[in-house]
Amino acid sequence: MGNLSNRIERRRDARQWFETTLGGYVLAREQAYFDETVSDIFGFNALQLGLPQYDLLRASRIPQRLNLDVHSPARLITDFNHLPIASQSVDLALMPHVLEFSATPHQILREVERVLMPEGHVIITGFNPLSWWGVGHLIKRRCGDYPWRGHFIGLPRVKDWLALLGLEVVAGRLSCYVPPLQSAQWLERLQFMEAAGDRWWPLGGGVYFLLAKKRVHSMRLIMPSWKERLAAQGRIAPAAQKELTQRNSQKESELV
Repeated sequence: MGNLSNRIERRRDARQWFETTLGGYVLAREQAYFDETVSDIFGFNALQLGLPQYDLLRASRIPQRLNLDVHSPARLITDFNHLPIASQSVDLALMPHVLEFSATPHQILREVERVLMPEGHVIITGFNPLSWWGVGHLIKRRCGDYPWRGHFIGLPRVKDWLALLGLEVVAGRLSCYVPPLQSAQWLERLQFMEAAGDRWWPLGGGVYFLLAKKRVHSMRLIMPSWKERLAAQGRIAPAAQKELTQRNSQKESELV
């Protein structure tokens, strides 16, 4: 019960932080990315893990949408390590800042891979340690406030985890190049860093987005040999056609 209370309290801290000036700056860019990306993904079931106060799937065309959290308005309390969802039943899963605030991030990814349909998608957001936000994390991580107390996970490591689980990264982006300042005035003054960051410092965004797809091994299509195709068209030499007929007769006798 104590662990659940602690997780709920941490989630409340996240709600409070996203309502601040700095949190709103991050949320606006994340919501814009989700709106743009989920609108092109189709299916029957979509899942959002965490941040229940924000409908990050609002632009999705998928009819069935579910939000799971430690403490959500729908009272859907769950452990992300063991999702109460059938295997291969979800077409799209959103993970907004889930991994860096979990003690078992790889297990959560494994669970998400389990519930994803073949060719299903997962979208992950995380704070980038190789950025101004990473510097802020080093300075403030002992304060216990969100998001600084989280364990910021580098982009290459997350990509390695996805590859091990058969999830192929098909798109990605970084954003929030402005240093994590609480002043609305300075955030406005430094907006030029957003465009400059994409061009001059592409890996230095404070937040990264990853879109990955669950790949499955496709069956190898066995096509007729060129001799069989030509024989069907009547364009093969008589000798070669006689050889092909004898070979087919031999195969049929072996099967009897």
